[in-house]
Amino acid sequence: MTSLTHADEHGFFGAHGGRFLPPQLEAPIAEVAAAYSEARHDPEFQREYEALLVDYVGRPSPLFLASRLTEHLGGAKVYLKREDLNHTGAHKINHTLGEALLAKRMGKTKLIAETGAGQHGVALATAAALVGLTCEIHMGAIDIEKQHPNVVRMELLGATVIPVTSGGRCLKDAVDSAFGVWAADYGHTFFAIGSVVGPDPYPSMVRDFQSIVGREARRQVMEKEGRLPDVLVASVGGGSNAMGLFTAFLDDESVQIYGVEPGGRNIEVVGEHAATMTKGSPGTLHGMKTIVLQDDAGEPDPVHSIASGLDYPGVGPQHAFLRDIGRVNYVSATDDETLDAFQLLCRTEGIIPALESSHALAQVMKLAPGMASDDIIIANLSGRGDKDIDYVAERLGKR
Repeated sequence: MTSLTHADEHGFFGAHGGRFLPPQLEAPIAEVAAAYSEARHDPEFQREYEALLVDYVGRPSPLFLASRLTEHLGGAKVYLKREDLNHTGAHKINHTLGEALLAKRMGKTKLIAETGAGQHGVALATAAALVGLTCEIHMGAIDIEKQHPNVVRMELLGATVIPVTSGGRCLKDAVDSAFGVWAADYGHTFFAIGSVVGPDPYPSMVRDFQSIVGREARRQVMEKEGRLPDVLVASVGGGSNAMGLFTAFLDDESVQIYGVEPGGRNIEVVGEHAATMTKGSPGTLHGMKTIVLQDDAGEPDPVHSIASGLDYPGVGPQHAFLRDIGRVNYVSATDDETLDAFQLLCRTEGIIPALESSHALAQVMKLAPGMASDDIIIANLSGRGDKDIDYVAERLGKR
């Protein structure tokens, strides 16, 4: 039986994963795989990483009972895993610290990455500054306009932000751009992929660093409620925050799990959404076999999401596998549903969530009223919404 939590020796989760690379990337990926395989079994590396999670990131993040949101919705108790309270304001710091430590261990001098909403870029620039590496972030021109505060943060932290004007000028194109630069200079550079995507070992490596989210949540809900939750909910673009929460519960059949994708403006129209699991098909993207939104020629479709961090035409291969076997339910939330959820959390709990996280909250709004009052939902509040407030104000004004 294929493991729910681990890839096979070739980096596959069922039919998804692996390495599908141009020749110029085979050596750098093999180097990363060998270094991570060694580091993950090194107690000293793990101690240094875990100490930073406590003393630098501020972990554990709280598991917060959103009592006014619960009362408003009726039904299940709603708990929020407060990744928005981490240093840098999102879950991304969990894996960027691990990647930065690994890069330094490998003797690299520069970190390179893509970013969509900018949270991965900010977190990586933060980690680079902490360990003494230079940092270069590739970001789609559209996302630079939408997420200007995060661009400023990255630059203040010493990173160079590279605007990507090719293709759709969003996350997929930023990944393409960063891969190209890395292939030309991998001797000194480490590519810190920002989600559970890409060629093996990245989907497993990023998941391993993010799995602290679910391990904490499992311990915390047992302390608070004496039992496991009935439902987990997290947003899914590439899928790192979701896999971080889900991993600790995958073997617990009593726990229902929901991954929420961007339904955008219209899920039936190509280019108006990024609902990969609902509308995609098997394909190859960024060095992995997975589910992809693509045309008849296998080229990635244009995508849209109100949340820059979710506008990606693929998904992590472990998510694709979990969909195939029916362990995780993948659903979607529209832009309007996401905006409604964003506002509701602001007004009931005094928490401004990221638009990415608001997709998960939109699903909570659908589920909670139909559940019993002693049922438990945990939603991953993967980031805070400071970066989104100007864009949200503009959208609400137009609406």
